[in-house]
Amino acid sequence: MAVEQQLPVSSSAQPRVSRMAGGGTDGNERLTAATGAVLIALLAVIGVTIISLRPLLSVHLFVGILLIGPVALKLGSTGYRFVRYYTRNPTYRRKGAPPQLQRLIIAPVVVVSTVVVLASGVALLFVGPQSRGTLLPIHKVSFFVWVAFTALHVLVHLAALPRALRADYGAPGPWREEIGGRSGRILSLAGALTAGAVLAILLIPQFAPWLNFHGGHH
Repeated sequence: MAVEQQLPVSSSAQPRVSRMAGGGTDGNERLTAATGAVLIALLAVIGVTIISLRPLLSVHLFVGILLIGPVALKLGSTGYRFVRYYTRNPTYRRKGAPPQLQRLIIAPVVVVSTVVVLASGVALLFVGPQSRGTLLPIHKVSFFVWVAFTALHVLVHLAALPRALRADYGAPGPWREEIGGRSGRILSLAGALTAGAVLAILLIPQFAPWLNFHGGHH
């Protein structure tokens, strides 16, 4: 009786689901890290616009809206880990919970301030400059709280960030450990950025009242 010889399965023949949605806890960590790196870059741009707000107001408004996409992805990836851990998924339980300070104080403040700063910013955009007496203080305070606690959050993960980024985005090498879901993670981040950019482009007409207001107040 002939014995069938089993050939090695090439990477291109791997199940599509594994390539798009695999990775488990490590994949979740890599997606969170990559999204966090994008947010750091976008927040740096926002910081520059605040230093010179009037000439860079259009950039501030555009990037502020663009942030909604990657922020939603970051909340989704961290929220997924939270749910899987507290629903006692064995893999996520073995991975362990974040440090207690981060879990009980930093993360909740980051989430709440994120929602408030983005919601108040969108409300300001639609209501117009006449809302600056009520909504603008909320937006400013929540933004500075958000930046402060997000900075603490980044510091906690800063040491692990380069390794997590090289793992999915670096050139092939000994430091790049291939795990499932890389294509899905890249598409998720690209999709979040694209969604944020499309939303910002669609809302450009809403910028006019604020640009005209600041243009007439020197």
